[in-house]
Amino acid sequence: MTAAVALRLLLPCLLAEAWLVPGVAPSSRPPGAQARHETLQGVQAPEEEQEKEPWLAASERQLCEDTFNLGFSLLRKISMRHEGNVVFSPLGLSSAMAALTLGTRGQTKAQLEGGLLQTRNGTRPGHLPSLLRRFRERLSHNRELGLAQGSLAFIHEDFDIKETFLNLSKRYFDTECVTMNFRNASQAQGLMDHYINRETEGKIPKLLVEINPDTKLILVDYIFLKGNATMLVVLMEKMGDHLALEDYLTSDLVDSWLRNMKTRNMEVFFPKFKLDQKYEMHELLKQMGVRKIFSPWASLSELSATARNLKVTKVLQKSVIEVNEKGTEAMAGTVSEIIAYSMPPLIKVNRPFHFMIYEEASRLLLFLGRVVNPTLL
Repeated sequence: MTAAVALRLLLPCLLAEAWLVPGVAPSSRPPGAQARHETLQGVQAPEEEQEKEPWLAASERQLCEDTFNLGFSLLRKISMRHEGNVVFSPLGLSSAMAALTLGTRGQTKAQLEGGLLQTRNGTRPGHLPSLLRRFRERLSHNRELGLAQGSLAFIHEDFDIKETFLNLSKRYFDTECVTMNFRNASQAQGLMDHYINRETEGKIPKLLVEINPDTKLILVDYIFLKGNATMLVVLMEKMGDHLALEDYLTSDLVDSWLRNMKTRNMEVFFPKFKLDQKYEMHELLKQMGVRKIFSPWASLSELSATARNLKVTKVLQKSVIEVNEKGTEAMAGTVSEIIAYSMPPLIKVNRPFHFMIYEEASRLLLFLGRVVNPTLL
């Protein structure tokens, strides 16, 4: 891999993300499907961790690493489909997948947890909702970051959803429930847009989702950040090498960059830019082994007593990032060299770069992306 520069900048930016599961919808099972049963025992509703602080700290660190590695895995799969600009939220996806585990059992649940826990050690799957709630509460108290995270559950008026699922969703993900009639698609669309527009302060005014009249439940997880965020910018020395970098990205590599950073007085000119991207995450999740929840054999028995013919049909994510005009001003940057070479006293970010926006104290990855041609933004 050729030389690269990692810049750690504190930038004023505006981000919003909505993660959508439109599609807990009926599906007919193939003949003989009734004879198939989940092989794993159902898991009880997660309880509050009573573990000592050292164990909690280790679990939180491991979850942060898993979130980074989940993000890098998704980035590589997105890159196989297109080479343009990218922005998405690994934390948003992690929260939404963890919320779904509250309604699943057996292999369906195990696949979701396996997708979240990339290293498969350190973090106990049953504690995921509680760990994510701890992070959400901590982030919400960071006034400089200005981050809000929450969940919306749009429920069809005659859907028999379990009270336990609703209570746990509220407890761990602060889910707000809204009843509506999905058979009136235009009315349902308008109501959903109203709520998501309100929660993201107009940055995501419409979800642009085609509503199936058979839909029973739509879950929306959103992240809204309006403040000063720490952004790790990775700038390759040579044009065209930015895609090759993605093959090497791991949480360990990022950790080594951050540990070896040295503060230098430099002028860094960073471009003003805005990205607005939407992805069909269900196709990417299937490639990562999360398949059963999208099949006629999905086990959603913790979601509804009538879950026999239910499956998740789509997983969409829409993310918006805007670095405002202050981001174009020269600023002092903390610079780390991956491969040492002479650094100029001034850096202009005018070629392809990757960016990682994370919470400083925990190093929890909030957003991940790349910009292919900053001069066009």
